[in-house]
Amino acid sequence: MNYLVLGGNGFIGMHLVKALCNEGHDVRMFGRRPVDSESLPENAKYITGDFTDTPAVAQALVGVDVVYHLISTTIPSSSNLDMVADIQANLVSTVRLLQAMVDAGVNKIVFFSSGGTVYGNPDSNPIQESHPLNPICSYGVVKVAIEKYLFLFKQLHGVEYNILRVSNPYGPNQQRFGVQGVIPTFLLKALKNEPISIWGDGSIERDYIYINDLIHVSVSAGKVMHNEIYNISSGIPVSINQIIEVIESITNKKLMINKLPPRNFDVQSIALDNSKAQRHFDWSPAYALREGVSVSWDWLKNNY
Repeated sequence: MNYLVLGGNGFIGMHLVKALCNEGHDVRMFGRRPVDSESLPENAKYITGDFTDTPAVAQALVGVDVVYHLISTTIPSSSNLDMVADIQANLVSTVRLLQAMVDAGVNKIVFFSSGGTVYGNPDSNPIQESHPLNPICSYGVVKVAIEKYLFLFKQLHGVEYNILRVSNPYGPNQQRFGVQGVIPTFLLKALKNEPISIWGDGSIERDYIYINDLIHVSVSAGKVMHNEIYNISSGIPVSINQIIEVIESITNKKLMINKLPPRNFDVQSIALDNSKAQRHFDWSPAYALREGVSVSWDWLKNNY
């Protein structure tokens, strides 16, 4: 099989590319930041380009069987600052991608949506995929809109899809410290003996999934298209305060905490029901939070 991984040089993308290559597939990676070709698996090829460059994306699609779409130019905290830019860079570019797929005869895509933002404040926990969608940031609105366009392209052009609503992934090689990823950011602060900043009182709860668990099910999602939406998660809500406790225990360090005012776009508590993914992909999360954080800490000490 020939795969195109859009955003293949990111945290999730690099892990996914290696897993696909280990299975013997040929993988084409597409991203803005150059990578060291010597660090790539033998059957992986990297293409430097911008997702908004439709001709470049169309060229990358030639000869591809399945597309993995992991690219987002925004994060939840930045998306509301310029909603028009968010729509243009992510929604418009994705619709152009889908049209380019139709033109190239590529009819399979795995889209990485967001389990943390598309639902908004939940009516109940854990959330099933049928829960109403009430995002409270532009990032989430755009993810929902892309999901709807995938359904539309299935109806109009036969494009098949799996949508993965991923919770908060973490693990080795996660390096967007301070921008995205509470666990790696806190671990780096612990390593450097620096204070951490949290918004609110630390009671906000999120669902965290270890990268190996995410990649396992993501590889399966690229093999058989169900035209379905799946929560990909641990299914367990964990508060910021609990993460701090786990990190302090593993690192044997007392973290210095700077509390900031709560943010109005932060959902208070969310966990995702992953039972549908477990049934359809014969999969279940294997890593507990403490185990995953411990592995991440060891990697950070050896590589930062």
